[in-house]
Amino acid sequence: MSLQVETCVFPETVKPPGSDKTFFLGGAGARGLEIEGKFIKFTAIGVYLEETNAVTSLAVKWKGKTAQELTEAVEFFRDIVTGPFEKFTRVTMLLPLTGQQYSEKVVENCIAHWKAIGTFDTESSEATEKFLEVFKNEVFPPGASILFTQSPSGSLTISFSKDGSIPDKGNAVIENKQLSEAVLESIIGKQGVSPEAKQSLASRLSELFLK
Repeated sequence: MSLQVETCVFPETVKPPGSDKTFFLGGAGARGLEIEGKFIKFTAIGVYLEETNAVTSLAVKWKGKTAQELTEAVEFFRDIVTGPFEKFTRVTMLLPLTGQQYSEKVVENCIAHWKAIGTFDTESSEATEKFLEVFKNEVFPPGASILFTQSPSGSLTISFSKDGSIPDKGNAVIENKQLSEAVLESIIGKQGVSPEAKQSLASRLSELFLK
């Protein structure tokens, strides 16, 4: 089933750049911040999982858990992030944003996470520099999207779309497992920026595990 978040519609299935597989919509939600007493939504985020392996892989451990139990289980989202299947994330702008604004915030979150768990190293630092470079000259008006395809081996394919379409090819590929996982971790992990997307994932997957 497709989902609508504000003005953005996330289709039920997609074929993303950097993969030859079909992905299903795991969940979607907005990302926002409270500014001067108002909750302002900046982006709508859809998280897709590889159709063939994701549900069977996750169900082994999580089948039978309620949506509420999954929402509260940090390990569940960690298993999505690190699972042996491909993931695809679409981040669509609700408000305009520059590539520099977006990438600097993502890198800040990634580095904070790595330092917290003691895994920040030279390779990770170099990968974040490449990440910042990819976004440096980009501008994202409302409706434009940033797309991430993540492989279990650690490839992160980054693509851009100015409308709702999914391009055939990515703009850049960064080979760094820690960065690839951290991008998704920053969205649905313990300190994830979109609680709405986390709840949506938990709700939809808890039902799929029972089928």
